Order: sequence, then C-alpha cells, then structure tokens
Amino acid sequence: MSGGEQQMLTVSRTLMGNPRVVLLDEPSEGVAPVIVEQMADMILELKREGLSILLSEQNLHFAGLVSDRVYVLEKG
Repeated sequence: MSGGEQQMLTVSRTLMGNPRVVLLDEPSEGVAPVIVEQMADMILELKREGLSILLSEQNLHFAGLVSDRVYVLEKG
C-alpha cells in the first residue's frame, strides 16, 4: 500500500468506531490532490453531523477550508 492509501485506511478505520472527537495528524500528507478535496468534503460533512475534529496540518489551504479556527505555529 502506498502512503496515501495507508492514510485513507487509517482515517476510515477511525470513523468506523463512531467517535465523538477525532484527531487528524496531517491527513493530506502523501494523498493525491483529488483525494484531498474529497477528504475536505468528508471533514465538512462530519462537522455538520456534530463530530469535533482537531486537525494538525502543514497544508494551510486545506486546513483553512475545513477549520473554524486556525492557529499557526512558528518554529514549533
């Protein structure tokens, strides 16, 4: 499995547990751009359903699309 496929599998397995809160650590890393777009749509839908999501992401554009608040760390 490629890194992107592993990443998608990990996110899918997590969601199968019906969590109330999810921590996503750089979910877009190693994933094809078209899948990143689908992932953003999925995250927005999960938020609409009431799931709380804490996202750690280097892709600022992606993070901005799906986040209510963004905190940027410099030299972190």
